[in-house]
Amino acid sequence: MTDESLKSIAALKSPTLAEIEALADSAFAALPLEFRALCEGLVIHVDDFPDDETLEDMECETEFDLLGLFRGRGMPHRGAVAETGEFPNMIWLYRRPILDYWAYHDESLGAIVTHVLVHEIGHHFGLSDADMEGIEAGAT
Repeated sequence: MTDESLKSIAALKSPTLAEIEALADSAFAALPLEFRALCEGLVIHVDDFPDDETLEDMECETEFDLLGLFRGRGMPHRGAVAETGEFPNMIWLYRRPILDYWAYHDESLGAIVTHVLVHEIGHHFGLSDADMEGIEAGAT
């Protein structure tokens, strides 16, 4: 490696929350239009880690065990009208666990964010893993 290459590597920084959110927005925009239309009202949020309550609820051993999470009532379980006081369906992407996963796998960060996003949106729809794989393949 050249000195210039080493300097370039030494200057690299981890993507910020905003940069991961931008990757998620880009991944969402690449999904089929019909799929996105059915996600109206779905909120996508990026945090560094899950909160303690989530870690306990999901029975995680460490804060790095969870890359993403869907919270809410998926479409198969919702009525035509939202119930009073019902929160919107939300998806969380967890930056630090995603970056940790990325460090140990031979995939692009964008591909990992897309995978986690599609998987969590799949829970919104009540989709099978095979359905989610098909949607993810169409988004790349």
